[in-house]
Amino acid sequence: MKGEASNSDIVVAIAALNEEKGIGPTIEEIRFVLNNAYFLVVDGRSVDKTVEIAKNLGADVVFQKKKGKGEAISQSIKKLDNAKYVVFIDADFTYPAEYIPHMIEILEDMPEVGMVVGNRFNNKFSFRNAMNNMFYLGNRLLAFAQHVVNGIKLDDPLSGLRVVKGTVLKGWKPRSKGFDIEAELNYYIERKGYRIVEIPIHYRRRWGEKKLKLRHGFSILNRIIAESLI
Repeated sequence: MKGEASNSDIVVAIAALNEEKGIGPTIEEIRFVLNNAYFLVVDGRSVDKTVEIAKNLGADVVFQKKKGKGEAISQSIKKLDNAKYVVFIDADFTYPAEYIPHMIEILEDMPEVGMVVGNRFNNKFSFRNAMNNMFYLGNRLLAFAQHVVNGIKLDDPLSGLRVVKGTVLKGWKPRSKGFDIEAELNYYIERKGYRIVEIPIHYRRRWGEKKLKLRHGFSILNRIIAESLI
């Protein structure tokens, strides 16, 4: 399957940095629920076995030129070719792949929808088992900020699981360099005239070290404000 992005309707784009514990299970679980998907791992110069594991599982791996999740997403977009659907998912095995087929079905059935997002904050969510209270509070505050400032009402605007129509991403040139990329993508989709749909998902403990820190909340808030000024 390597090098066949143009022959695959579905591209799975995974940004990774030192995710040797989660990258393997993430790819294997997605492959179990999706047929003929093309896996693209954008690696931020990992120093563990992330790249080796991804390549052994048949994924194409490209290396980031600069640091940050936003840079990784930006680099992956350049390799989408003619993908019909693009799955963005974190490499830490926190997001179950079982929801992805349904997310694709929504995009198939609803032409007005440009992106489907997995919503962690629902009756299936337990922040005691998955995230601590401080991160939960930060997510809620940023969700409120994006609603007020950008007019985008999402329960989980920073979710790391989303499926986007490939045609919608054509021509997108992200400005975000880091974890503010999701906030920018939300605004971009709605600015293009498409709806965003959330579906409830459950969320697992991550495998490996958490990269998102509380300080990143300020850069996300700055991105939300910056998008409103464009």
